[in-house]
Amino acid sequence: MENIIETFIYIHAIFGGLGLITGIASILVKKGQRNHRRLGKWFSWSMIISSAISLVVARMPNHNNTFLFLIGIFTIYMVLAGNSALTFKTTKKKKANKIDLTVSITMIVSALLMIGFGINGLVHGYSQSILFLFFGLFGLFMPYGDFKLYKTSLRNRKLWLINHLSRMLGALIASITAFIVAGMHQDTLWAWITPSVLGTAYIIYWVKKTKGKKKLKSA
Repeated sequence: MENIIETFIYIHAIFGGLGLITGIASILVKKGQRNHRRLGKWFSWSMIISSAISLVVARMPNHNNTFLFLIGIFTIYMVLAGNSALTFKTTKKKKANKIDLTVSITMIVSALLMIGFGINGLVHGYSQSILFLFFGLFGLFMPYGDFKLYKTSLRNRKLWLINHLSRMLGALIASITAFIVAGMHQDTLWAWITPSVLGTAYIIYWVKKTKGKKKLKSA
């Protein structure tokens, strides 16, 4: 069993590394062009496969880790929600479908669980439980943006791009965090939190830049 788990971990690491490389590359190339879309697809599939494997490993004997399991769901959510936002680029899509709603609601449930585990852990004196609370609050905020997109996308054509950028950059932040924590063996509170804080500042910069554009071309 342990050999199988070890194999899963190696595959998880390989796809995680591929996600990190393609994610950074997709930022460097011109947005909206073929290379950006191609790299985006590689990034999306790499992160989904890597995170899906982490869900399995986090429930295996001697590797059971509720925090990493919920972080895996968080990462998959960001990739799926980021790609879902692209479907609102065209005015042909007038409302969210069942898949869109399921993805957002799953994140809400996972975020509430993280917040609950975080509060319970802190009450019992487990300082690392602050990570549950930190990521839970982040995870609860993002679906709010989803439902705002679902409700007002036809009136505000910039929302799809804002959601796409913030979710995909969020997934890249998760990849960078995983590299620091697992790849560089820096499993500390600051190693978990710092990439998210800096990455959020970068996301806010891009959101403000997008909102500042006078006209956003839609398909």
